[in-house]
Amino acid sequence: MKIMLVDDHVLFREGLSSLLSAQPNLTIVGAAKSVNEAIQMARKLKPELILMDFSLPDGTGADAAQSILAELPNTKIIFLTVHDDDNRLFTAIRNGAKGYLLKNTPVDKLLTFLQGIERGEAAITPTMTSRVLEQFAKLEPKQTQPHLESSDLTARELQVLRQLDTGATNQEIAERLFISERTVKNHVSRILSKLNLKNRYEAANYARNNGITRTSFDYR
Repeated sequence: MKIMLVDDHVLFREGLSSLLSAQPNLTIVGAAKSVNEAIQMARKLKPELILMDFSLPDGTGADAAQSILAELPNTKIIFLTVHDDDNRLFTAIRNGAKGYLLKNTPVDKLLTFLQGIERGEAAITPTMTSRVLEQFAKLEPKQTQPHLESSDLTARELQVLRQLDTGATNQEIAERLFISERTVKNHVSRILSKLNLKNRYEAANYARNNGITRTSFDYR
């Protein structure tokens, strides 16, 4: 699994890199120290997993996660931080994180969590898992459903939404649908607005969860 690290503390970053590089199935492809550097590096390296601190010099890891997942929705992001508080935990989850671990997590537990991530599991420090369940239990049923139905989308917007589920870039979608990249960007913006979604990652999940799959017409 290709991993990218994002942490502004050099000693921690280098120590974690050495630890993970020693594992036969893990490869460290890059290490960034800021939000901006993380976004640029992820765009270039396309890692499968990003281990990221929440607090960074030029912003938060949540900011970086939202930007990265908008372009690379299949990338998995786990926060590895010292912050043990609900606000950061839920902000991380809302921004698409697949996990939230504390930096005092034992090495063997961290490696177990990473194995789980490869199987599609979430990775949350056990003491924080109950908080997630408690928060979810407080939600009204209607809050767990999309705010609007896909029927509110035009035929073209549905085509673009189906393409987002494949992880296609704006350029790839434009080529497949024979429209300009600017038009694709406009469609994506309207899709997110109509469905009350934050980014391409959430749009892809919406398409998947609601059975919106591609047809042969999505290449015309």
